Amino acid sequence: MATMARAATTSDAFNAVAEPRRRRILLHLAQEEQSVGQIVAALGFEQPSVSKHLRVLHDVGLVRVRRNGRHMLYRTNADAIRPLHEWTKSFERFWSHQLNRIKERAEAKSLERLTNDTKTDEEEV
Repeated sequence: MATMARAATTSDAFNAVAEPRRRRILLHLAQEEQSVGQIVAALGFEQPSVSKHLRVLHDVGLVRVRRNGRHMLYRTNADAIRPLHEWTKSFERFWSHQLNRIKERAEAKSLERLTNDTKTDEEEV
């Protein structure tokens, strides 16, 4: 079986967010603009790792950076994240259907349990 070469993580946003630590960094930056040091402290990753991941996220446009004195401050780029959101939203119908099925099963089990409890109570009387 022939294997396909994997695309570079810097080729597009989808490849960049395939890495779980990058997704955590993006989630963290969604709250507010942060320096590398703040991200390191909050997430517990090593500084070189955070810098590397931020570079990848910046290269594909998912984060923006600005200089404030000696500090580089990073924030998410909502416009670049939009295609990710739109793509994942296409699965919303599937997940809604799955969640509805789970809800129906849970309600059926609850009703079954309630019916069984009522029968047990009646038998005891």
